[in-house]
Amino acid sequence: MQEVEQRREQLPKGRLLKHERLAKYTSWRVGGPADRLYIPENRQDLIEFIRALPEAEPVFWMGLGSNLLIRDGGIRGTVINTKGRLKEMSLSDDGSVYVEAGVPCAHVARFCGERGLVGAEFLAGIPGTMGGALKMNAGAFGGETWPIVNSVEMLDASGNVTRRKPEDFTIGYRSVKGYENEWFLACRLTLPKGDTVASQQKIKGLLEKRSATQPTNQPSCGSVFKNPQGDYAARLIEQTGLKGYAIGGACVSEKHANFIVNTGNATAADIEALIYYVQERVEQQQGVVLQTEVCMVGVAI
Repeated sequence: MQEVEQRREQLPKGRLLKHERLAKYTSWRVGGPADRLYIPENRQDLIEFIRALPEAEPVFWMGLGSNLLIRDGGIRGTVINTKGRLKEMSLSDDGSVYVEAGVPCAHVARFCGERGLVGAEFLAGIPGTMGGALKMNAGAFGGETWPIVNSVEMLDASGNVTRRKPEDFTIGYRSVKGYENEWFLACRLTLPKGDTVASQQKIKGLLEKRSATQPTNQPSCGSVFKNPQGDYAARLIEQTGLKGYAIGGACVSEKHANFIVNTGNATAADIEALIYYVQERVEQQQGVVLQTEVCMVGVAI
């Protein structure tokens, strides 16, 4: 019996769900099932779970499920969901801020602002987690993630944790390249001291602007397309006359043309078809090829 109890203590403590539909885990409210969905208990539990996986097992990470289109056939392999997990955030003695990958970006902005650290206010406008922001160099209202990053902790498929610096990566607009076989586990942010009240007022203003200009009351992924250099995807889409254009339950937002909303019964196939249609029409009429910002994954049916 003692041996059984010891073995049980060594097992992962998180929740392992089989054939779980992912629609309820994404901000678009669409997506087929994962072969396996793992919701870790904490950081150490996640590391142990990764170590126990077969070497060839495909692994996909998701946080709040924004900036993500999961196709209707779902995802083969194992999906790691960090929503509500990997949520440690603390102010270190050296003034840097330690943030685990599952912390929502808006919480980071508020945490920093309350402690008189400035420069992270833009994170309030990103509807995802810090892990996702690191993966794509997410930005909003003129700010980007990586300029405030001092270092990151990466987890590989063997469960090893490595600390890396920004210069170890190739970082661009909505793009981070390097160490594709590793995942972001945490980061350390370096921010200057400033006016706490001014920072909190800035966050409040950014959130009010977001609410006024984006369809925050409808299921969407955030911005669908990257802004072309010197221009805005929303302007090009609106100029092409596509505001309000719909395929099935997917519709180009009337409020912000770079958002596609689920009007209630959209499938992932509807959304993907609308993405390609917008790209085609904008290229035909404006001569610009829009690049997708959203990550499209999984199996189509």
